[in-house]
This record gives sequence, C-alpha cells and structure tokens, in this order.
Amino acid sequence: PGSDLQVCIPKGSTCCSRKMEEKYQATARLNMEQLLQSASTELKFLVIQNAAVFQEAFEIVVRHARNFTNSMFRTHYQSMGPRALKFVGELFTDVSLYILGSDISVNDMINEFFDSLFPLVYSHLINPGFPDPSVEMTECLRAARRDLKVFGNYPKMMMTQVSKSLQATRVFLQALNLGIEVINTTDHLKFSKDCGRALLKMWYCSHCHGLVLAKPCASYCGVVMQGCLAGVVEIDNHWREYIGSLEGLTKGMHGIYDMEHVLLNLFSLVRDAIVYVQKNEGKLSTTISRLCGHAQQRQYRSASYPEDLFIDKKVLKMTHIEQEETLLSRRRELITKLKSHSSFYSSLPEYICKHSSAVQNDTLCWNGQEVMERYSPQNTRNGAKAQPGNHEVKMKGSEPVVSQIIDKLKHINQV
Repeated sequence: PGSDLQVCIPKGSTCCSRKMEEKYQATARLNMEQLLQSASTELKFLVIQNAAVFQEAFEIVVRHARNFTNSMFRTHYQSMGPRALKFVGELFTDVSLYILGSDISVNDMINEFFDSLFPLVYSHLINPGFPDPSVEMTECLRAARRDLKVFGNYPKMMMTQVSKSLQATRVFLQALNLGIEVINTTDHLKFSKDCGRALLKMWYCSHCHGLVLAKPCASYCGVVMQGCLAGVVEIDNHWREYIGSLEGLTKGMHGIYDMEHVLLNLFSLVRDAIVYVQKNEGKLSTTISRLCGHAQQRQYRSASYPEDLFIDKKVLKMTHIEQEETLLSRRRELITKLKSHSSFYSSLPEYICKHSSAVQNDTLCWNGQEVMERYSPQNTRNGAKAQPGNHEVKMKGSEPVVSQIIDKLKHINQV
C-alpha cells in the first residue's frame, strides 16, 4: 500500500491509500475555508450590520424630511390641498432612489418639484379666486418659472445642498456594500492545486506515517499560509486605504455634505422660496399676464379669499427629533471599529496558524515529512511578490476575483 500516493509519499510502509489521501485533501481544503470564514466573522458582521443600519437610518431621515415639508404645507398653505403633498412625495421618492444608486439627476428632481409647484403657488397665492389653470396655462407657468426665476435663488441653493449631501451619503453606502463584497469574495476563494497539496501535507500526511498526534511546526504553517494566501494578502494595502477613505468621507459629512442636516431643513428652504414669490407678486403678476395672457381664460374673481393670505408669515418652527445617537456619532463609532480590523488581510496567515492544529513553537513538530526536534524557519514575507522563494507552495498570479476586488477598492478609494 502507498505506492499510488501522490503527496503523502511514505519512507516506509503506510496505512494510507490513494482514496484516503483524496479524502484528506478535501478535508484540508474545507478546514482552510472554515478557518478563513471564522477569521472574518466579526468584521463581516460589523460591516453588514452597519450597512443595514445606515440604510434604514437614511430612509428614516428622508421620511422625517418629507413629513416636515408636508406639515409646512398643511400649516401655511392649506388651500393648495393634496396636490402640493403629491409633489413633495414625488421629490422625496426620487431622493430615496438616488441614495440607493438610481441614476436620476438631483437637479432634474428639484427642477421638476419647483416646475410643478409654481402653477399651484400662482393660482392659490398670486391669483387667488380663479379656478385651476388650464393645461395650456399650467405649461406656460411651468416654463415661466425657470425663465423668470420666480423662486429667486432658492432652487439653485437647494440643488447645491441636496446634491452634495446625497452624493456623500450614496458613496458612503456604496463603500459599505463594497466592504461586504470584498469579505465575501475572500471568504469563498478557491485555492490552487499546489496550495491544496501543501495543506494536505501539513495537516494530514503525518497520519499516513502513523503519527496521528504530530502537529505541524508553527513556522512551517506560516510558510504554507503565506504561499496559499499570497494573493489575498495583496489586498492588504488597498483595504487599509479603503478604511482611510471611509474615514475621510465620514469626517467630511457635515454642513451641506450631511444629508440629515440638509434634508431636515429642506422645508424651510421651500417655505422661503414661496415667501419670495409672494413678496414679488405685484411685478410677477404683470409679467405672467403678459407672457401667459393668451392661455389665461377669463374667469370671474371669487369674493372669498383663501385663508393663506391671512396666515402669519413666520417660518414654521420644526422641532427636530432628538435622537439618542446621531448618525455622526454612529459613523465615528464604525470607523473606530473598522480601524481595529485594518490589518485583517496581512494578519490572516498568522490567524489561521494560531487557530488550526499548528503548535505555537518549532520544537518536536511535523515539517511535512517527519517529526523533527527543531524546525528552522525560512524567512518568508507576506504577499505574492515575496513568494517565489516559497518551497512549500508554488505561486501563480493573483486570482482574477482578487484582482477585480482590488480594482473596485482602488476605484472607491479615488471617489
């Protein structure tokens, strides 16, 4: 027996057959995969949990912002009725879709909101008492809104603030989802044939020699792992940069780059924009009559004036929901925890050796061929470029999936 063995070639007699050797090899690969997955458990949970928490938190902010804006319309502009709320709803639906990655333009969604709002403002505040404008008149008013800058500079201010804050939010979520993808990819790597053989030799060939209790030398394990994980360890620098980029992004998420601050104050910008129209209603009314007169049907002015005209013009005071922990403090906490995992990829070989059956020293241990009194370690460094001298695992180029992940990390680090 043993003459057909390919890896665990015995010096004398052996109890192993080729079939046993194949089973051991499958077990060795499975061990490796399980050790990799247990190494990343804490980190993976941290990123997955935070991606879900932040996505939900952003959706709650959008919901509050929509409710604040709806309340402002209900309190100050009741006569505009449910149509104003419809436009508010459409705007914030677009905001949610944008955060989740939709290619909708922020400028387009805000332009559409003010285009839709102006005919309402005109027929209820500037020209009250008339029935709803015709389709032709509505189109004329929508066009006039941009040409005459009827809302002043408020739409542009809103575009700047919303686009900057939502872009930062969107990149932040994309970065967290990429973190999950990176860990999932390295959790399920397929190891090379050479690595499989080296794992078998290290963990199970001693069994074929009848040395069931022999454990691999710690330094020998280190050499095997550095060879097997050389491609994965190449991710290390990009992973550290990724955490640094995420930290830079979170530090910059304040003022107009903080969606919580921007969206929860959006109602007051909309209110100021409407007040701006009201202040200029005399001049505006004349210009609109000249521009859209052809479309305006002659209608009898109603004797009753809408209550909007008599409402106190003070800006609506909104009490912001006091959250026990703001998004800012949550982001800081995430970065602190992530930084403790910054050397995750470079420390994988060491982690796996510590948590597998390898002993912690190099005396009376298995070196892949026999039990020896003292193992003399090779000086092998981490990473694919450092592995040509690794006698245990022949290095091929990085796995394509690892190269793809590195490219994605490079891209998000530049955003």
